[in-house]
Amino acid sequence: MVTRRGFLGRGGALGLALASVGTAAAEPWPADAPFRFEGDMADFDAAQAALMRLYRVNRDFATFDAAYYGAMTRPVQAAYEAHARWVNENHALFLRNGAPGHPRDAELDQSRAAVAKLLGAGTDEIALAGGGTEALYALIANYALLRPGNAVIYADVDYDEMQFACDYLEKSRGARIVRFSLPEPHTEANILAAYERVLKDTPRAKLLLLTHLSNRNGLVPPVKAIVAMAKARGVDVILDSAQAVGHIPFTVDDTGADFIGFSLHKWLAAPLGTGGVYIRKSRLQDIAPWLGNRIHGPEDIRARIPTGTVDFAARLTVPQAIAVHEAIGGEAKYRHLVKLRDYWVDRVRDIAGLEILLPQEAGRYGAVTGFRLPGMRGPDDAKTAAKLFLDKYRLLVVAKAGLASGPVLRITPALFNSSTELDRLVAAIRAERALFA
Repeated sequence: MVTRRGFLGRGGALGLALASVGTAAAEPWPADAPFRFEGDMADFDAAQAALMRLYRVNRDFATFDAAYYGAMTRPVQAAYEAHARWVNENHALFLRNGAPGHPRDAELDQSRAAVAKLLGAGTDEIALAGGGTEALYALIANYALLRPGNAVIYADVDYDEMQFACDYLEKSRGARIVRFSLPEPHTEANILAAYERVLKDTPRAKLLLLTHLSNRNGLVPPVKAIVAMAKARGVDVILDSAQAVGHIPFTVDDTGADFIGFSLHKWLAAPLGTGGVYIRKSRLQDIAPWLGNRIHGPEDIRARIPTGTVDFAARLTVPQAIAVHEAIGGEAKYRHLVKLRDYWVDRVRDIAGLEILLPQEAGRYGAVTGFRLPGMRGPDDAKTAAKLFLDKYRLLVVAKAGLASGPVLRITPALFNSSTELDRLVAAIRAERALFA
């Protein structure tokens, strides 16, 4: 059986020639050939040059929104296109698990296994999902141990839709929702004190939503310490790692969490619509099957995720995305992303009245950071500024609301961004520093 871990097919970059009209032969399964990253990640400029060559993206704008979608590298995009052609040509034969040499479930299990290896989990502890939001809805809405009157806790830094999922537990399960705000500055001491206080003040707490890396301001809390703190009080944690997988190097044991939902199309740069859940094997029965799903048995983690028709080509491409990530190096990639973040932050810190939302504390941030222009207050101000940056400077920054302290502009450089593009951002911030003065 031909393996699927490589990127370059016979004859070039997955160079699968289209079958001529009238030819019955199907496209071959994408062949195995190793991807090798040629770049010095220790050299900031050399790393930029090597990484930029891996992407084919619109450079008419400088796009700082990798927290939404990281974009596939060229080899991953080629693999995805090849898988899409193959799935289309084999259509129902593959979908019915009957394609000779490539049974659907066995092929998808290779993707599950690749994710499991990346996260230090067992394959039977991983189920693929249609993104982080779907994965986390599945964990939150189907948490089986909740009883009427139990409290569910979340913070202002948590993602909107995951907050909505917790709110749903109030209406559907009789839970009591406890919302709190993390005090600024977001130092480790302040964060731990805030979680300790809310847990102490909520004796009937049963479930805590914890965000591994906030999509609002980029905060990385001390996850393992908070999980341990919650468990000591009998509180389960659902960890939202949508922004962490492929961004911050970690294993499931590094977090201590039993339930994790995550995206793969953000920082891992897999095709759109890919994500997954991790459920510790000993805790599987504490997440109920999705709406009574019986396509898979109750002992199968895949019963916890919707089992309708999905983009199979996208899921089949996940191992290629992981292999590119590993070829670059997870730790080296993280260090480079932090360098990109520090590059622009260090060049605007001296602007009077400008607020950088995260303290310069090691381990508390990655690539994502929110900031406020001097005098920027309400959500309309943030939207006005984001539109100005896009229209006038051709820079995509994102207006984010939801923090107790007010809205922010979020900057999320990706691997395909350069210091030259960040120089444009710095110049724009300096030029518009008096926009709301």
